[in-house]
Amino acid sequence: MKKEHDQGKYKYGMVIDLDKCTGCGTCMVACAAENNVSVRPDESDKQRSISWMQVYKADNGKEFPEAETVYFPRPCMHCEQDGRGGHAPSCVSVCVATATTLDKNTGIVSQIYTRCIGCRYCQAACPYKARYFNWWDAYFPVDKGLERYLSPEVSPRMRGVIEKCSFCHHRLMRARTKAYADGRRKIKENEYITACAEACPAQAITFGDLNNPKHKVAQLIKSKNAFRILERLNTKPKVYYLSSRDWVRKIADNPVDEFSPISG
Repeated sequence: MKKEHDQGKYKYGMVIDLDKCTGCGTCMVACAAENNVSVRPDESDKQRSISWMQVYKADNGKEFPEAETVYFPRPCMHCEQDGRGGHAPSCVSVCVATATTLDKNTGIVSQIYTRCIGCRYCQAACPYKARYFNWWDAYFPVDKGLERYLSPEVSPRMRGVIEKCSFCHHRLMRARTKAYADGRRKIKENEYITACAEACPAQAITFGDLNNPKHKVAQLIKSKNAFRILERLNTKPKVYYLSSRDWVRKIADNPVDEFSPISG
């Protein structure tokens, strides 16, 4: 008999090739536009700005000509468990309002904004700092026409709630609707991809079903160069990274001792 906490048939995840990433930030812009992430007139206060997809920069701490730089795009990791081996991510375990859940059928960690009470326990529990508290109401000035770029598939968030990357869940719903209309029970690999993966000019981001051996992501995670950030925490994130450089894989787990810390 299948246990309640076992993963379902699908487990959507992402592979980011750091040797291809140029740090251009296109994924950040595509994510914000796709998911109606508002931008304040003054974005100087980075403690209160929102970016579901964040790109961090790190280096190997050496002088020229041995100096090397790497860029880490970081969406929500959509973890499978907390660090103690629990059957839900840390953010889900601490949420007192059950505003965030792990979908066992897709592996996606959702955020239900109308349930969120803004306690920010999940923000404190997330080891990847992938959750953001919305300090202000959404800013889309009508007099400047900014409301015309809003996506009707994603609800703008109100002040006082936590928001985060959803793996563009609305795109999954759209792909399922299309498959149903075509008389299919399954969606094709290229029918559901995230906005960041679609927009990346270097094609550094690959998205798909980690449980499907035919999907490219399921093949890439078997590479000897594949790793996950802070893997020692045992949260089993569904976002994997690729790099042929040893120092990059080392700082992804413990950057303090030998290398410079990752900075935004």
